[in-house]
Amino acid sequence: MPKANPAEFRHCAVGLVRAGRKVPVVADELQISDAVLRRWVRQDRIDRGGIPGIATAESAELRKARKRIRELEQELEILKIASKFLGQEAPYPKGLTGAAEERRTEPHSRPPADIATSACTQSSSDHS
Repeated sequence: MPKANPAEFRHCAVGLVRAGRKVPVVADELQISDAVLRRWVRQDRIDRGGIPGIATAESAELRKARKRIRELEQELEILKIASKFLGQEAPYPKGLTGAAEERRTEPHSRPPADIATSACTQSSSDHS
């Protein structure tokens, strides 16, 4: 893996090239490859608005956003797997909650509407 050069070192190298020194000479003196120094010089020109491209700050922001998207996609995948697993182990038939299941199994002699109707009928006959 290539060694990371400090930002100050990169700025110094780019400054030497901007001052008019040739890329191969500066690269040789600093013991870095010409390609690396050319990339730094190009990125510096982008950051200064000299040429179109993605600035260093924008690039860092994009990397951060892509990392967050990757994390969220992984979390979503985990939740999908968990919901499938938990869905297979569900204690109630599809569409029923625990309270609905209890109501379904309780014995009723009459439906609730019949009970209310009969209570109203009895109270009206008591008043007559």
